[in-house]
Amino acid sequence: MSIFTHACVGANDIAVSKAFYDAALGALGIDNLGAMGDKAFLYGKGTPEFLVLTPANGEPACHANGGTLGFAAATRAQVRAFHEAGLAHGGTCEGAPGPRAFAPTAYAAYMRPHRQQDLRLLLR
Repeated sequence: MSIFTHACVGANDIAVSKAFYDAALGALGIDNLGAMGDKAFLYGKGTPEFLVLTPANGEPACHANGGTLGFAAATRAQVRAFHEAGLAHGGTCEGAPGPRAFAPTAYAAYMRPHRQQDLRLLLR
């Protein structure tokens, strides 16, 4: 059982964000489920779980320093593909794919897309 129903991240340029998430999440088999109006895109595996949107209050999207979203990967190859696809679509590396000391079998990659929020991919 999930501890949340969905996660949202803000985007200042929805077209650039769509290209980034289509590539990075597509590498994990997570689908773009379509637009929600002209200010949001929905992602998931059959049902929307991750939303990329322009903030409803009209203010610029910004990141929470230290905030992280974690996506699960089935293999180390998926971790690398996620990271490579994200970097190819405007993300910046915050930690190359590789083993992590916080768990014995952890293998993770970190990136920051469009200076908005940190993403972490973790294979346990």
